[in-house]
Amino acid sequence: MYPDSHSLSASLAERARKVLPDGGSRTTIVLRPQPIYVARGEGARVIDVDGNSLLDFNNNYTSLIHGHAHPATVQAVAQQAARGTAFSFATEVEIELAETICQRCESFERIRFSNSGTEAVMTAIKAARASTGRPRIAKCEGAYHGSYDYAEVSLDPGPAGRNAAEPGAWRYAEGTPQAVLDDVVVIRFNDVEGSRRILEQNAETLAAVLIDPLSSRVGMLPPSPAFLAMLRAFCDRHAVLLVFDEVISFRVGHGGYQQVLGASPDLTALGKIIGGGLPVGALAGRAEHMSVFEERGGRARLPHGGTFNANPLTMAAGLATLREWTAGAVDRLNALGERARAAMREAIAASGRPGQVLGTGSLFRIYLHERPIHGYRDSVADEHERALMAQFHRALVNEGIFIATYGLGCLSTAMQQGDVDRLAQAVLTARRALPH
Repeated sequence: MYPDSHSLSASLAERARKVLPDGGSRTTIVLRPQPIYVARGEGARVIDVDGNSLLDFNNNYTSLIHGHAHPATVQAVAQQAARGTAFSFATEVEIELAETICQRCESFERIRFSNSGTEAVMTAIKAARASTGRPRIAKCEGAYHGSYDYAEVSLDPGPAGRNAAEPGAWRYAEGTPQAVLDDVVVIRFNDVEGSRRILEQNAETLAAVLIDPLSSRVGMLPPSPAFLAMLRAFCDRHAVLLVFDEVISFRVGHGGYQQVLGASPDLTALGKIIGGGLPVGALAGRAEHMSVFEERGGRARLPHGGTFNANPLTMAAGLATLREWTAGAVDRLNALGERARAAMREAIAASGRPGQVLGTGSLFRIYLHERPIHGYRDSVADEHERALMAQFHRALVNEGIFIATYGLGCLSTAMQQGDVDRLAQAVLTARRALPH
């Protein structure tokens, strides 16, 4: 049972705290009183250092579309590793992965690789500035776009920000300069008229409007057609770039969520599944805006280097993964995701306790309350809800299921109907054991 103070995970946690701040390098894997240390992954499962097996509905925060140690990806990485892991030269596999991704989406005319979703968003913001000559960006209140300081603004506005009548620029990390806050305009997701008004007031200084079209922190709600149409019209009217963060949502469609929505952003930040489980980021977009990276006889408007950008291990893993991520595979996994959400909703109803499950495609998010969620402010958990979710998460772990600590989950192609049934049964058992 988790937690076990006599487990190998517990002893490793104690050892880690002596050399790592808070015992690790990722706030997203923190569990109290101790993290779970994993020894290996096999398809839909992970096995921890104590031999416990968990069905993994987290998949390294949605980055493993085929689950763990997928044979084609493992083979591609092994073959490339034998040839070399990194070079100060170009490699053909970068072109192959670029061609594969660009063929999937009409707005992807050019692509540039980096090493994380954070870097992809950072590069998108810098590219928009270089393309427009303007300094500021607009983003949605509460939306997560990685750890770049401009992208972090109003990630968590706190009680003061959430209670304010208007969305504002609030620092997330202590010490964030006021100048950073001044260069970020904050709007509310799906608030058509309010967002239009704020954007118009700041149009002359904006380089980009950055949105995650399927943000977990904004309730994993789809953008309304009216909201998307307003953003596209505003950006066209004022020569502002519309930037999609599809680091997570790209898995929803063969050509990303924008293909499903029929949307056409100018730039798109990518990551996670396109690297096949290795560190990756990418910026894709229209050739005219991606031209800021081109030297053309002199220094590029946006110089962009990186020792491990487009490293051949990641390129090989991503190529092998996307070759398996066919349109048919997308449709199958999305259908399984819909069955998973339906099964979990039935389980929560059978528990006699409040709750709801939102999401689309192979993504889901569980809430342990029934209030309607229209945006970020509705999605934020209060102290009681956070405590309840922590208990719920621990109960799921002890039922052999792993999701994110705040209720986010996803499926991989390694999963079958029986895994979904196990998930639903665990949700029923865990929710029934907890108070309202």
